[in-house]
Amino acid sequence: MARLIGMVVFCILGVIWGTQLGQLANLNPTPTTFTVEQYALTLGMVGALVGLILTPYITTRPMRAIRSTLTRVSAQTLFAALFGLIAGLIIAALLAFPLSRLPSPLGEVLPFIGVLVFGYLGVTVFVMRQHDLFNLFSGFTRGGAREAESPKSWYENRNILLDTSVIIDGRIADIARTGFIPGTLLIPRFVLNELQYIADSSDSLRRQRGRRGLEVLAQLQKEPGGVPVRITDIDVEGVREVDDKLVILARQLRCPILTNDYNLNRVAELQGVRVLNVNELANAVKSALLPGETLSIRIIQEGKEPGQGVGYLDDGTMVVVENGKDYINQQVTVVVTKVLQTSAGRMIFARLE
Repeated sequence: MARLIGMVVFCILGVIWGTQLGQLANLNPTPTTFTVEQYALTLGMVGALVGLILTPYITTRPMRAIRSTLTRVSAQTLFAALFGLIAGLIIAALLAFPLSRLPSPLGEVLPFIGVLVFGYLGVTVFVMRQHDLFNLFSGFTRGGAREAESPKSWYENRNILLDTSVIIDGRIADIARTGFIPGTLLIPRFVLNELQYIADSSDSLRRQRGRRGLEVLAQLQKEPGGVPVRITDIDVEGVREVDDKLVILARQLRCPILTNDYNLNRVAELQGVRVLNVNELANAVKSALLPGETLSIRIIQEGKEPGQGVGYLDDGTMVVVENGKDYINQQVTVVVTKVLQTSAGRMIFARLE
């Protein structure tokens, strides 16, 4: 549509310029001079061709670039830029009158330069300090500046990006129910699309995992008095991988990523993005056992070494029992001899009491 409009506009301009040029050329006509109609038709066709080619560079492509930029910017940043621009223009307007009293040409140029400079400074300063300004504003709206300085205000306004893996894992619903997650759980649209793609997979296992993730999201949204869950359409153009999009978006929004993906955890930390790992949280809240303590455990299988038996605590911690092979499927009391912390979790070595 934009191409057609541009073609018509440039065609009309070509006809007008062709008519004027033809009239000038026919003031002193020669046998080889074109008529006015020929000039108008030729330049009209050239104008239509130029309009058909150049219109996307004037209208469509700039609008696409602006729309792409706006989709990557959060609403908070947009509001901060708008308020900064208003503040800068107000300061420029206050200084315009005294600057206009200066001798020419300063009195004519400096007010315009002041609008550009103060408008740019206002947008830059407000965008750079947007989090402080919004926290301060939210604190005053709740009844005073003291609350704006408190950690509670910051927690309530913090966003936490959710990864696909942590949604499928399902433990996020239980963690959110306990109230240990402050802020709002932010789910980008591309994460939801990936989750839906997994739920529609031809592989039965992947399909079950995707559907479980969708059920977890529905459970989070329906939880009364739970953590707020918000789905955002903010996207990252030029990047296809979901993990890369999450890292870039987290840097733009200055918020952490909640995940249990080991690779995403390392990549995000290398780029300075804070990561909240569910597996690390699970390891941190497991019961701490010291050598010499006793515990009751059911041995369910053999260990790797001869004579060993293996059991598990309620939190999933593996317990390797020396000489426990003969007590498989029995509840026994063991004494802890060593506690080993590995990247996969915590492992406890024990012997029969």
